[in-house]
Amino acid sequence: MPIAKHTITPCLWFDTQAEDAANFYVSIFPNSKVTEVAYYPDVGQDIHGRAPGSVMLVAFLIEGQAFTALNGGPQFKFDEAVSFQVPCETQEEINYFWRRLTEDGGQEGPCGWLTDKFGLSWQVFPKAVPPMLMDPDRAKAARVMHAFMQMKKMDLAALERAYRGD
Repeated sequence: MPIAKHTITPCLWFDTQAEDAANFYVSIFPNSKVTEVAYYPDVGQDIHGRAPGSVMLVAFLIEGQAFTALNGGPQFKFDEAVSFQVPCETQEEINYFWRRLTEDGGQEGPCGWLTDKFGLSWQVFPKAVPPMLMDPDRAKAARVMHAFMQMKKMDLAALERAYRGD
């Protein structure tokens, strides 16, 4: 019996900000859009506690990856145990995503990590870093690791200098 191909869609739980968050994310990433908005019906308030007609789910795409944002209530919060990675080719890309994802209340973290204004954790890093860290020359990898451990927003030129031993 063949195994069916399955698609995995992250579902992001918000209190009441699902639509704002989806619109924020699609405004940042190219080739992204909100694809559907669903509303709470007139039934089930005894379970979900949401007003009929208020936003329940927002489906959106970021670069072809499907996401769902759910207005589920205040019970659950994001933490750094789950994050989304944004690999970047250039320092300009790093600067853009870092600025946009931290705007309006986001927080910078160490080593290319940040938390956006909704509390979602992101890693904005140069695509060149993983190969540098996997280099068989462990001295090169150690210099890169030491350099980025000192950073918040990644500095591609500084990481390349560390890799070369400059």
